[in-house]
Amino acid sequence: MLIIFDLDGTLINTISDLGAACNHALSKAGLPTHRIEDYPRLVGNGVNKLIERALPAACKTDEHGKPDPIKTEEWVLRLRQDFVPYYDEHNCDLTVPYDGIPELLLRLKAEGHSLAVASNKYQAATTKIVQHFFNGLFDVVLGERENVPRKPDPQIVTDICTALSEKDVLYIGDSLVDMQTARNAGVPFVACSWGFVPRADLEKAGATRIIDHPSELVL
Repeated sequence: MLIIFDLDGTLINTISDLGAACNHALSKAGLPTHRIEDYPRLVGNGVNKLIERALPAACKTDEHGKPDPIKTEEWVLRLRQDFVPYYDEHNCDLTVPYDGIPELLLRLKAEGHSLAVASNKYQAATTKIVQHFFNGLFDVVLGERENVPRKPDPQIVTDICTALSEKDVLYIGDSLVDMQTARNAGVPFVACSWGFVPRADLEKAGATRIIDHPSELVL
């Protein structure tokens, strides 16, 4: 079986490093920062969307208070120029695997399963982090790539399945984006409650298989 994992909020807790990088970019632009504990509600759709959500309203609206997509994109691209170099240097400073994840991955590999990562984090950072914490455990590691739609578009799942010639697939993630990705791809989904989305929200959104610790995964 091919088991596809989301990265942030599923395999590793990245909030402290993501929040630090975003606050660094906001500070350099003279904008207000956020508490680290506020960042779980801002992540899940890639760096640009994280920055957009972190921007104050004045950076996203015109003089009449109406949404201004052009102004928003300008601010996002400006902050991304500071976010990415900082995050590239510091993305393993405070990030840690969730309790039980290393043991789960080793068990699955020993049982002969193929393992893959499907993330909305940009490819370079995704590759670096997976190599740092899980070197050699994953057969395919895909992040955000140029001209490829982000999750919940199913393209990333399709690309992984094609690369490994697998049809028996399970997708594991912590977010509503992950759940929708699995639905769009037509593959079974297991939600994990230890990530960035509360269990109650996963249940409300229709998740039918939810585990509270990696050791609870039964194939």
